[in-house]
Amino acid sequence: MTHRVAVLALDRVVAFDLGTAVQVFQAAGERDGTALYDIIVCSLGAAPVRAAGGFQVAPAHGLEVLATADTVVVPGVHGGPVMRTGELAAEVVHVLRAAAGRARLISICTGAFALAAAGLLDGRPATTHWRHADAFRALFPAVALDSGVLFVDDGDVLTSAGVTAGIDLCLHVVRRDHGSETANRAARRCVVPAWRDGGQSQFIERPLPEEGESTTAATQAWALHRLDRPLDLRTLAGHARMSVRTFTRRFRAETGLSPNQWLTRQRVERARHLLESTGLPIDRVARDAGFGTATAMRQHLHATLGVAPSAYRRSFRAPAT
Repeated sequence: MTHRVAVLALDRVVAFDLGTAVQVFQAAGERDGTALYDIIVCSLGAAPVRAAGGFQVAPAHGLEVLATADTVVVPGVHGGPVMRTGELAAEVVHVLRAAAGRARLISICTGAFALAAAGLLDGRPATTHWRHADAFRALFPAVALDSGVLFVDDGDVLTSAGVTAGIDLCLHVVRRDHGSETANRAARRCVVPAWRDGGQSQFIERPLPEEGESTTAATQAWALHRLDRPLDLRTLAGHARMSVRTFTRRFRAETGLSPNQWLTRQRVERARHLLESTGLPIDRVARDAGFGTATAMRQHLHATLGVAPSAYRRSFRAPAT
């Protein structure tokens, strides 16, 4: 059966966040066009709601559809009682609490204020937009807020930071549901990066290069096509025509990661893709992903994903057609 996603539009909804959930889950279809998600947008009483940009959104459904949803997404809101005083309409609190434990709950950006106001984040790790972190902590001290990450996956409750971090979280959910190949296909359709790790920093200083300066983007692209080869820091810096010190500093400023951390994450993603989409032996996957040995790959996958390569393949490899 198609997985039903209900997107709850609250007053002063952030249109980008609402559209993010709809767009990403719609894009996550099979190659033959078969939909994997049934997306519906709802509001209190199926009434039009104000969007933060000065226009209205007119959902076709009321809150009753949350009772049939497998996933409930709460987009961000811009101001209003829920952000000022932590107050949420009693009807909304009721349906969210009824959905908890039965459906997966997702918030994008300041949508976390709504989940927290319903008491659904108490004692749990969560995140929201870094600009509103202090206000969030003041209103909801029982929440273990981490304002420095892109998103938090706490099993049946997931929260993201603002704007494009919502895209990252939705793609992460698609990847969790259907594997990397489907998530990467959705990312290509949306013309966005296929994967950013949830633990990556929200706020990365990205100063514009001074005139005449180069960036490390070309070297990143070059390295992605050579993950199966040895790539040490001196080799990367040499390709970028920079000193090791300059390259390391600029790379971290642009990505928020050291070159070695970035390479490891790319190789983990490559290994995931090969485990899901091919029947290659584990040793071959390790070599093609650049880990060299199955032991090294096993250590990195266990540290990143919490599972061994063979267990990951059993869980996520698509059945042969």
